[in-house]
Amino acid sequence: MRLAVFVLVLANLLLLGWSRGYLTVADNPDSRRVGQQLRAEEVKVVSRGDPPRAASMNHETASAVEKKNEKDEKSEKGESASVTEKKIADRCQSWREVAVVDADGVERLVTEKFPAFKVVRTAIAESNGYWVFIPPSATREDVSQKTAELQQQGVHDYFVVQASGPNRFAISLGTYRTEEAANAGLAVLRAKGVKTAKIGERIGKVSSNTLEIHGPENEADALRQAVAALLPKAVSSVCQEKAAEVAR
Repeated sequence: MRLAVFVLVLANLLLLGWSRGYLTVADNPDSRRVGQQLRAEEVKVVSRGDPPRAASMNHETASAVEKKNEKDEKSEKGESASVTEKKIADRCQSWREVAVVDADGVERLVTEKFPAFKVVRTAIAESNGYWVFIPPSATREDVSQKTAELQQQGVHDYFVVQASGPNRFAISLGTYRTEEAANAGLAVLRAKGVKTAKIGERIGKVSSNTLEIHGPENEADALRQAVAALLPKAVSSVCQEKAAEVAR
């Protein structure tokens, strides 16, 4: 009786194993995985209707970059407009024939009370006529050689500049009041064979200055009034470059 029960239980177990495929070998070893691919209990819902956080972050980053680019572009346009406006708003005023002492006073005034302005100062020297000369030599020996050549060419009226400065060791061959007279004297020397002589203007001491003052338009009138108080007889005018631009 016990043997029959044991055989019956063993037969049931074998039947159960066969029905579930435990006692058979599938053609494809991976075929069992097909039934195990979907495990509903392990599926988790990440979001309902909203994009994943990573995508949202990418969208926010792109939006921030776009806003930054727009801000930079507006800033560049603003700076460009500011530079253009500054160029348009600048004014240049000129004062001519200002004495050296008075020009010094104007420069101090601008430095102390109008720091936004810039002074361009040009010295005007007196002209003492013209001279015919041979350019400076490097040494005394060179000067002696040239004077010896002048004597051989029949030129005895000359003077060697001894004073220190850019014309030291130049040989003066005559001074003249006008350029025409200097050209006539040069022609005579060329006829004698003096080929290195030339004409130059004789510059004397600085007699006056021209002042050009550049600065913002909104302070230009105040500057002009301050200079007028310092130099009552001085008359201002528009700088030549600005006047040419207005004429065009």
